[in-house]
Order: sequence, then C-alpha cells, then structure tokens
Amino acid sequence: MDVNGTVAEGFEPVGEAFAANFTLLGERGAAVAVYRDGHKVVDLWAGTRDVDGTAAWEPGTAQIVRSATKGVVAAALLLLHQRGELDLDAPVGAYWPEYKAAGKEHTLVRHLLAHRAGVPVLDRPLTPEEAADPDLGAAAVAAQAPVWEPGTDHGYHAQTYSWLTGELVRRVTGRPVGTWMAEEIARPVGADLWLGLPEAEQSRVGRVGPVEAPEAAGAPRTRPKRAVAEAYADPESLTRRAFAAITPLPDENARAYRAAALPASNGIATADGLARFYASLIGEVDGGRRLFTPETMRLARTEQSAGADRVLVVSTRFGLGYMLHGGASPLLSPGSFGHPGRGGALAFADPEPGIAFGYVTNGFRTSVTADPRAQALVRALRTALS
Repeated sequence: MDVNGTVAEGFEPVGEAFAANFTLLGERGAAVAVYRDGHKVVDLWAGTRDVDGTAAWEPGTAQIVRSATKGVVAAALLLLHQRGELDLDAPVGAYWPEYKAAGKEHTLVRHLLAHRAGVPVLDRPLTPEEAADPDLGAAAVAAQAPVWEPGTDHGYHAQTYSWLTGELVRRVTGRPVGTWMAEEIARPVGADLWLGLPEAEQSRVGRVGPVEAPEAAGAPRTRPKRAVAEAYADPESLTRRAFAAITPLPDENARAYRAAALPASNGIATADGLARFYASLIGEVDGGRRLFTPETMRLARTEQSAGADRVLVVSTRFGLGYMLHGGASPLLSPGSFGHPGRGGALAFADPEPGIAFGYVTNGFRTSVTADPRAQALVRALRTALS
C-alpha cells in the first residue's frame, strides 16, 4: 500500500500505524491529520476514495463522518454561549417554546449538549426523507415525551441530537444550522467540513460502506459484552430505538442525504478539516483564527455526564457536547475532548500537549465509540509524544 503525504520528525509512529491499518486491519481508504500548537505535523492518505472502487484517494478527499459531526455542532452552541446569545442554564423552552410539551419544560440547554435530555428515541421514527426536513424533525422531538426525567440521567442521543441541536441554533440565530456552521466555523477556520454538502463539493466525496474485520493473523478481534450485544439485538431496547429514530437506514451515499443537515450523523469532512477545526478550539491555527476562549474550552471538557449510559450500555463520559477520555472512547489523555463517528471516524483535541487529531475512512466497522483503526493511530500518537 502506497501511503502519501508528510510526517514531521518525531511523529513517525503515526505513519507506521497508518500503514499497518491497511495490512492488518482491512482499511480500504483513509486519511489522518494531526496538528500540534496550530501547525500540521501529520498529513497522510492512502487507498481508494470509494470503499467499493479503484480510484485513488487524493489530497482533499472527504467522507461522511457520522457522529463526529456532533463535536462540530456542539461548538456552534458553545460559541453562541460565548457570544452571550445562549444561556446554558436556561430552559430550552425559553428559545423554543414548543419544546416545553410532554414534561420537558424543565430541560436545560446544557442537558441537550450532555445527552441528559431524556429523548434519545422517537415513538414514531422518521423516514430518511422526513428526517431531512428540519421542521418535521424539530416537531417530532418537541412532541416526544422523555423516557427519563431530563437532567437526572444520561444516554446517547444518537439521532435525535440532530434536531435538538439544529433547531436550537436556528431559533437563536435565525439561520439554518448548516449555514451557520459554514459561515461561523468552517470558513473562518479554513476547514474542509460541511453540514449539508454543496453541489460544487460533491465530486470530492468518496463512497462509504461496511467492511468486515480481517481474519489475518495478528489482526485484533473484539467482541461486545453480552449486555451490549443483547441491547443491540432487542428491537424494544433504548439502544435499538435510539439508532432507529431514522427508519429505514438512509443511503449515506445518496446526494439527497448528503445535502441534508443532520448534525448528529451526516457531516462530511476531510481528516485535515476535522483536525484543523479542533486545533482552532484550543489555540491559534495556521491561516485561521481561534474559536474558543479558554473559559469556553474549559466548559467543553468539564464532565457533565458519567457512568452507565442508558443507550450505549457501557460507561461513558460527556462534557458539553464532547465525549471525554474513558474506557468506552479512549482519546489521547484524560484532558482530551472530541467525538467519534460510529464505525470509523474520530476527531479530538488535547490542550495540554497542543494536539488536534482527525481521522476519516470510507469503510465502516461495527464499532460505535472505539474503532480499532482509529485507536491504533491514537496509541501511535501517544508513543510519539512520550
């Protein structure tokens, strides 16, 4: 496998791990980028741009990154708070009156960000076409009764996070969430990431699809705990219902789906775009500006939820919109904050060493929060910094 790009001196272990992912872990096409103190130190890509194709991955190839998008929309809400336009301790209903229905009048903005809102499921799932309509999605979560008292517990809002966060941005700013993120985050930072893919960028995006873990000797095999496996197998569990809030599963390669703005699941980015975005959260970045003040950065990674996750059925930790380092989602160190995408992508920042990391792939595995390929790169980065 020919690996293309550059690796700064001292970061060679990341390059070695990236190459090994193709020989040991069945990688088809992928890219990884790392910034340190705002400067790019790793920029690598290899394989095919399409999971089922032969055309080579090129500089600037982008992919859908699923739930890694959640970390970008979380920044939107935190930036609105930073600017004095959004109070994290205000009821959601203060900005979105319809949301006060069905026992949700005491839900706070911070509850939405930290997966404590109690609405990870919809009693009537939305079709992909309905899910793409922000009015229908917002109306569905506004009418939904919580499955636990908001603020008292946490569980991953896998799909409903789209309409909870997206509608709040729209209510506060008057702009669609994808437009706001393009104008206030992606462009000022110079990051190649989109929520609602423009037609002009369609040719840059590869096709994604499922890939199986290889049987080759030396390839690690992981099996979910029994409780986790049972939760995913039970159609009545919160786990299955949360991920099935859009039913049937959308075609992630369809133009209409990519053009929709679903900040829980369908952002599209390059590895450099994700890494550059996270670099802007913790400091100045080459050619772009810093987004978060030190206080906002502190809020992002202050633990809000920890322990048994009622949806993922493992122990998770969340700050305000970001997963924090832990057993379910290992990042670089306890100071890291970021977000994985189910079955592949990962992006995070770690302020103390000044690191920002982005990884994208076109081959999705069955993992939810800790893909083996991404974790191999994180371990290599940890080695490079030691």
